[in-house]
Amino acid sequence: MAQTIYFYNATDEDEEFFSHELSDQEKWHVHFSEKCLKEICDPADSTPPQDTTILCVNHTSNVTKEFIDTLPQLKMIATRSTGFNHIDLDAAKEKGIIVTNVPTYGENTVAEFAFSILLALSRKIKPCIESVDTGQVDYGQLRGFDLAGKTIGVIGTGRIGAHVIKIAKGFEMDVLGYDPYPNEELRQKYEFEYVDLDTLLGKSDVVTLHAPSTEENTHLINKKTLAKMKNTAVLVNTARGDLVETTDLIDALKDGVIAGAALDVMEGENLLNFDEEANLIHSQAKTHELQLAIEHEILEKMPNVVLTPHNAFNTEGALARIRQTSLENIRAFADGNPKNIVS
Repeated sequence: MAQTIYFYNATDEDEEFFSHELSDQEKWHVHFSEKCLKEICDPADSTPPQDTTILCVNHTSNVTKEFIDTLPQLKMIATRSTGFNHIDLDAAKEKGIIVTNVPTYGENTVAEFAFSILLALSRKIKPCIESVDTGQVDYGQLRGFDLAGKTIGVIGTGRIGAHVIKIAKGFEMDVLGYDPYPNEELRQKYEFEYVDLDTLLGKSDVVTLHAPSTEENTHLINKKTLAKMKNTAVLVNTARGDLVETTDLIDALKDGVIAGAALDVMEGENLLNFDEEANLIHSQAKTHELQLAIEHEILEKMPNVVLTPHNAFNTEGALARIRQTSLENIRAFADGNPKNIVS
């Protein structure tokens, strides 16, 4: 019996790849939508067939219990991402639905991007470009700071964090690490020190986040923890938006509690998309969503903030690895030997 697969957030490249790889009509019935799955799907043209057995999404789609309940034949949810907090795992488990992810695809990709936005912040790249455009160059306003000799605090020393440490050593930075599960082999290889969170925050010139989104980690960076950082320190987040309490971060930046922030992820980051933001005008939006939209506007205007649209994963190599692993996950499930199962 053929498996019916529905892809959300499908780019032209995704459709070309999966259509080719899953072309056997006796095994696969494949459907694609470029749209992002919200709390429940309203548009008729992006509603999966009732016989859908496999749902394939990325991190921008919110797979809720309500949506899962609309697909009685659903047996697998394959997310084309490492993170899986956008999927209601309890609802999936209750219905015996297997959830898979892409556990590794871009450790170097994300780590490189973290340093890209850190350098954009430390060397004031955006103001530099703007000064050339306007012809008004004030070198005093464009003065940045060196990374060499500074201390970088890496929160989360898994695959991506390990690559950040490797790159930081290349910049001749001192490294402090914080992780509930220290990696002694990594520590010895790169000769850095594991410390508790308070020590890391207090001693670091750069704090970079590479921790997963969990209930325990929600708002790990907040008013209390920001107050423990140096007033000359900067924060980098390429992990998950909910690790940082946005209101507290804005207050800390405005009041000089910390010196700057480089953010590729934020709470409510879908609102960075113009259409999503415009939809707030006509929706029965919750107060929290409206507040996040305002906070984004404030952050965009701050001269000591660099914002990017959750783009750290976005390289040709990383996307190819994501597609290949997702394909392998789908085929393994169909063969009765599922792998990369999320629990």
